[in-house]
Amino acid sequence: MCGRYAIDAEVNDMIIEFVLATGQSPHDWRPGWQAEQVFRPTDPVPILIETLVDRKDPEGPTQRRAEAAQWWLTPSFAKELRGKHPTFNARSETVTELASYRGPVKRQRAVLPARGYFETQTEGKTKTPHFVQAPEGPLFFAGLYSWWADPRKPETDPERWHLTTTILTRPAIGDVAQIHPRTPLCLPADWIEEWIDPKQLGTAEFVASALAASDPVVRGLRFGPAPANRA
Repeated sequence: MCGRYAIDAEVNDMIIEFVLATGQSPHDWRPGWQAEQVFRPTDPVPILIETLVDRKDPEGPTQRRAEAAQWWLTPSFAKELRGKHPTFNARSETVTELASYRGPVKRQRAVLPARGYFETQTEGKTKTPHFVQAPEGPLFFAGLYSWWADPRKPETDPERWHLTTTILTRPAIGDVAQIHPRTPLCLPADWIEEWIDPKQLGTAEFVASALAASDPVVRGLRFGPAPANRA
């Protein structure tokens, strides 16, 4: 599971570079978080996405951008913004089967950049918080996004629409398997474009390919004590 993760100045700079490359202004999307920050479920978090200009034309032009999304995916058919069942993580093994995710995984996939994430190791009654990160460079979590329209607001109200997201998880391998059986699906950097490409249909086979590509990244993850003021 991934219930808290952090960005730092390097990750923030990488997101800004992505934004500038799309022609956006960093001020168009950043909702006031700091260069170094810890995110928790339901917080607004930065996601990198690519969307079809015309959703009815899956082979048409696309547009990349960074957005702020609620870290708690709300499917379009939901009756409320935050349901009682947690949706900030989605298991990669079943993401193409479950109703909440099988729609978004087809063409609404996101990347969530991070410095690392927090995980608690439980041994008996002892709980030890750890911070998990790559030896060098940021992590790129595979995610999904979904737009939810508040039925209580009129169609002309700009606050009617809410962008939401989730992080895919996978079985842990390597050192991190010592502290928890699950870990975020961490993509290699050269998979970012492929993962967010809406022209690529998100089938079970495609998700399996992303899972296999993530193996070297996950095996290389390292962990240490979580800073007391950040855990």
